Amino acid sequence: MYFCVVMAKFQVNILGCGSATPTARHQPSCQVVDFRDKLFMIDCGEGAQLMFRRLGLKFSRLNHIFISHLHGDHLFGLPGLLSTMALHQISGSVTVHIFRDGARLMKEWMDFFNRNSPFEIIYDIIEEGERRIVYEDSGLTVETFPLYHRTPCSGFIFREKPKQRHLRGDAVRFHNVPVSQLKNIKDGGDYVKDDGTVIPNAMLTTDADPSMSYAYCSDTMMDKRVAADIKGVDTVYHEATYDDSLEAMASERGHSTARQAALIAAGAGAKRLIIGHFSKRYNSEEILLKEASEEFPDVIVANEGLRVDLE
Repeated sequence: MYFCVVMAKFQVNILGCGSATPTARHQPSCQVVDFRDKLFMIDCGEGAQLMFRRLGLKFSRLNHIFISHLHGDHLFGLPGLLSTMALHQISGSVTVHIFRDGARLMKEWMDFFNRNSPFEIIYDIIEEGERRIVYEDSGLTVETFPLYHRTPCSGFIFREKPKQRHLRGDAVRFHNVPVSQLKNIKDGGDYVKDDGTVIPNAMLTTDADPSMSYAYCSDTMMDKRVAADIKGVDTVYHEATYDDSLEAMASERGHSTARQAALIAAGAGAKRLIIGHFSKRYNSEEILLKEASEEFPDVIVANEGLRVDLE
């Protein structure tokens, strides 16, 4: 009974990956990170709650929503989502991590339309240019970092905390290790027998599985400071609104091309890149994938309904 291993889930669900407005092909930005059955929403574009339902996600497991910036395609779905959760009698609290003006507007909206909401809405204010941990539990941290758009914008990094080492069942049985000592050993401690004999941890365990990390880089022009802030992250989502031919427009509007997104991922030393926030001008993302793949070896094109396992 000591040695049952439960695989922890760390998964990204794409609910929307288009830019500016809904189209027949894409919905505006929204993602849900599923970490061990706790749901964390990043941005909440129009129609987010419909994809939330279609993917079989549960409102009762959603307690934190992170809004990257105050452009409509990243938050027009939020009032409707919170209203639906109220109608479903979701209890407890929901924390919305958002810039100050967004919190003010949301409070006015929710006070007017949902003054009898059964759950509390807590607003955690993100300051422009801020770098801090905005969420933490026993297995995960979420931190903010600045992006470089036409309006204050924040990215988010989800970092899994170090995992416990794996017990060697044969060694644990051989040394008659009591159950009360197993957690300490999985945390890296040695086992000291009653007679003072020390059994080194390396004899009782094998290495822990690697901890995974995920960076969400919403609307931003290409900037090496982004690569520095997400250095060492395993999987990066980075906006890729345009192709090479529209690089000047990307810079003017505070966006990135697919190639620039790939260069940021490469500069960060990431293992995998997801591109999204596609302009409505594209009937296919093939050219964006081609240009990104010329700079980075493992590129995934976002699409509504896509699930990406991070471990």
